[in-house]
Amino acid sequence: QVQLVESGGGLVQAGDSLGLSCVVSGGHFSTLALGWFRQVTGKEREIVAAISWSGGMTYYTDSVKGRFTISRDNAEKVVYLQMNSLKPEDTAMYYCAATSDYTITNMTGNYNYWGQGTQVTVSS
Repeated sequence: QVQLVESGGGLVQAGDSLGLSCVVSGGHFSTLALGWFRQVTGKEREIVAAISWSGGMTYYTDSVKGRFTISRDNAEKVVYLQMNSLKPEDTAMYYCAATSDYTITNMTGNYNYWGQGTQVTVSS
């Protein structure tokens, strides 16, 4: 059973940077595609970024391109999301997710395993 635990959320001001981490246990980390999602209360969960099992392919939703960077450390079994130039509209609960069924995917329903989330709040 794959388990994911996020950390690094918090309260920051617009323009600040924040880094999220997600430690993955169980399964074969180097064969998992990973993603970061976010959700605002009352709205659907949306993809933020995704990374292939090798790290060679990445995907970003348009609103974070040029500001966020997803990366992974297969030796440490951790996936990261570096967030720069944060905006109030980035405020959300951030979740990491994993799937062994795809090389890389941006579809919420394609992910099998989810963390509990970490809150990111950006004040204006």
